[in-house]
Amino acid sequence: MYKKSIFISLVLIYLVIIAGAVVRMTGSGMGCPDWPKCFGYIIPPTNEAELIWTPEKSYNKGQVIIVDETLRVAKNDFTTGNKFNPQNWSGYDKHSYAIFNPWHTWIEYINRLLGALAGLSFLVTLGMAIFKERKFKRIFLSLLAVGLIGFQGWIGATVVYSVLSPVRITIHMVIALLIVALLIYMLIEASPYSKSFKFDKAFKNGMIFAVILTLIQIVLGTQVRQHIDETIDVVGYEAKELWLQNPVVIFYIHRSFSILVLLLNAWLFIRNKRFILGHKNLKWVILLILAEVFTGVLMNYFEFPFLTQPLHLVIASILFGFQFYILLTAFKEKEALSSTSLQ
Repeated sequence: MYKKSIFISLVLIYLVIIAGAVVRMTGSGMGCPDWPKCFGYIIPPTNEAELIWTPEKSYNKGQVIIVDETLRVAKNDFTTGNKFNPQNWSGYDKHSYAIFNPWHTWIEYINRLLGALAGLSFLVTLGMAIFKERKFKRIFLSLLAVGLIGFQGWIGATVVYSVLSPVRITIHMVIALLIVALLIYMLIEASPYSKSFKFDKAFKNGMIFAVILTLIQIVLGTQVRQHIDETIDVVGYEAKELWLQNPVVIFYIHRSFSILVLLLNAWLFIRNKRFILGHKNLKWVILLILAEVFTGVLMNYFEFPFLTQPLHLVIASILFGFQFYILLTAFKEKEALSSTSLQ
């Protein structure tokens, strides 16, 4: 059950990454302008009328309405009279964003809901480690995972409070990948060693470099996306042909790095086949890189076809997971087999 709960947590984290990619693609990051609730509701509104002040209506403390394009928060539980009384409301002090779009709200809400489910799964894993596994290392790793998912939630809140600061969005993504890496490590640690690999120091070092390159590519990609978001604010969402009309330098770096990533992983694939190292998952790495390049080409030359943006990010995240798994097995090979490096 401990191992199964880790796997479920990993699946949920990837679902959160997918949801986050859809949030970014649709511009829904401010769909819920407050946190952890959404317009002060546990279940968000579906109609703007629910956010308009209404006479003789009961409001709960913390509930949010929109007045004169600003957010107002109920100070206490009360029932309104015939006229709006500003004494019953306080201004929202985190930011001045006050736009309601039901689609954006519910897309962001689903993203948060998946994050909450992931957090619950992490707590179940911790409970399994404490009460069933009873091993210090597994308890420590589970505690670390709970701490990271909690920190991720806090960073998510600061992203909203900052009205989608690019730096904080990047940090949010990197932490998600750190959580993926930790869960993969926990899965390997909880699994009996049963595979026969050949240890190769050059292969191991190459995998380290490959993982680092993938992380760099993802960070560069978030910056490219930020440039696109800024362009959308100027030219509009419908003018997709203009989104990359004047690309920033980071775009060219990101595009050039993809060649290096492909070449390095192709070398790892060839070396694995030549020395029969036993890493069958490398074929998926190559396929994922090719898919990543393909979605990048579609976005650049065919005006961002539907779903190519979230697919581009999700494929990169899955690629990172496969690479990190292979890297960890490369280290574990040495421990299990005590083999010498191939020359």
